[in-house]
Amino acid sequence: MSRKIELQVEDLSIFFGGLVAVDGVSFHIKKGQIVGLIGPNGAGKTTIFNLLTGVYAPTRGDIYLEEKSLLKYKTYQRCQMGLSRTFQNIRLFKDLSVIDNVKTAMTQQMHYSMLSGVFRGPGYRKEEREISRRAHELLGLMGLDEFAHDYARNLPYGQQRKLEIARALASGPKVLLLDEPAAGMNPTETAELMETVKMLRDRFDISVLLIEHDMNFVMDICEYIFVLDYGRIIARGEPAEIQGDERVIEAYLGGDALDDEAEDA
Repeated sequence: MSRKIELQVEDLSIFFGGLVAVDGVSFHIKKGQIVGLIGPNGAGKTTIFNLLTGVYAPTRGDIYLEEKSLLKYKTYQRCQMGLSRTFQNIRLFKDLSVIDNVKTAMTQQMHYSMLSGVFRGPGYRKEEREISRRAHELLGLMGLDEFAHDYARNLPYGQQRKLEIARALASGPKVLLLDEPAAGMNPTETAELMETVKMLRDRFDISVLLIEHDMNFVMDICEYIFVLDYGRIIARGEPAEIQGDERVIEAYLGGDALDDEAEDA
């Protein structure tokens, strides 16, 4: 049984003056897929994430989440609709506690009245208990629950990465966009992250689109990969196909790198 398409991008392009940052990019992601978007620095990968999430408006093209165009929606609305992301440079509320960072992503799920909130009535207390329970559950899945009441700034780098993923999950995404999630992690942390992303995909039945420069991570976790160069997709396919694509080798992976991986296999 084929999986339905969760996210679809059609002819996505953006020009900054005379610079073509993204040029005619089209792809789709099926429900439950883990998909990689790779390419050299400056290829336009993060620009695509910014287009998907509404930070930039495209010069042309369209973006569909579950067949609904996102173009008229603002960033926060796209998040509420099911498109959530992390960032290449970690963006946490570092002077808030770990658990409060997660709770900030749940504000749209709160339905008690202003009066109940001011006087901390039964509706307020019930929803706050539920939100705290869900936040602890997410932190537990990421191995962070013991740090729930620590300041986010006090977490080691790798755990801050995990906290950002937990916060992105707290909004209840259908598609999770991960921008270099393994950046700065050691091999042990990277291996743990790989298993965590797979577990989260299965547990929450979400699709994942990730940007990553760690090719071992990409090849091991992704079912399908798109390769971007100078704002255009130059190759697409399963990991084995991408590793053997001459255009990819020339543009990004490098022949020596692939030879080394083959010797290590």
